Amino acid sequence: MASENFVDYVKIFLHSGKGGAGSKHFLRTKLTARGGPDGGNGGRGGHIILKGNSQLWTLLHLKYKKHILARDGEKGQGQLRTGADGNDIIIEVPLGTIVKDAETGAFLSEIIRDGEERTVMKGGRGGMGNSFFKSATMQAPKFSQPGEPGEEGWCILELKMLADVGLVGFPNAGKSTLLSVVSAAKPKIADYPFTTLTPNLGIVAYHSNRSFIMADIPGIIEGAHEGKGLGIRFLRHIERNSVLLFMVPVDSNRSILEEYTILLNELEKYSPELLDKRRVLAVTKCDLADKELLDEMKHQLPAIPSVFISSFSKMGIEKLKDVLWNALNE
Repeated sequence: MASENFVDYVKIFLHSGKGGAGSKHFLRTKLTARGGPDGGNGGRGGHIILKGNSQLWTLLHLKYKKHILARDGEKGQGQLRTGADGNDIIIEVPLGTIVKDAETGAFLSEIIRDGEERTVMKGGRGGMGNSFFKSATMQAPKFSQPGEPGEEGWCILELKMLADVGLVGFPNAGKSTLLSVVSAAKPKIADYPFTTLTPNLGIVAYHSNRSFIMADIPGIIEGAHEGKGLGIRFLRHIERNSVLLFMVPVDSNRSILEEYTILLNELEKYSPELLDKRRVLAVTKCDLADKELLDEMKHQLPAIPSVFISSFSKMGIEKLKDVLWNALNE
């Protein structure tokens, strides 16, 4: 997916339809000069509904739609005819989309399943016609209800990618290369920091026609939780991953444990709940180190499942798949 086509944040104004007014009509025919009230009810205003679509991966289609308005309900008419409801507006969004109030930041709704629908703005109810108010003591009411106004407001749509495994590491840790080796994804790969500017998804094939989804999250740096580097723009994508795969290159200037601790600290400062997720460590680019150095590094690992890999030579790739599958199915 081209980076310019990946949009995971939009701010839009939503306005549901107003309910139609009830009718103040009285029956008048050739045979009935002074009939009773027969005003119908007004129609409901159109809702604004979000619907999950598993074929969408971005909010790009909403980037230039700043205002979305549903239609009003129609007025009631004589002969007890109810006004037509306003057409609902259905907005299709990728799975993992959440909705927030733009002013307060309050959570409103989320979409996590294909075909799931959530009403974000309800249309106003239609007003009752004068026939509704007819009674033994009021046989000819000359009034009806107006329709209720619709709801409106600025909302923020944020996409948090749904994936089984999220790749966590500093820039140039080999995340994109690993994704390209274990899946059919073709992320941009280059030997400089911040090559990946948008999250990439890939389906990793496992034994017996099983598979899991892996997400390459753009690189984190120290202070990312404060907005440094790519900041918190992509940290939110990690929240929806079941297992976090920490990736530390063998040629790092820091020790494996030190770099892992820094990454873990950034996640904790962003959201302490991320520490409750299962963790796996992959020491990458092991084709650059000899056996003696790798044996020495094995004594510097954190107390989580760890695998030494090389995406270039395919060293440890199958073992890594086994470890990740076990972590996903514990």
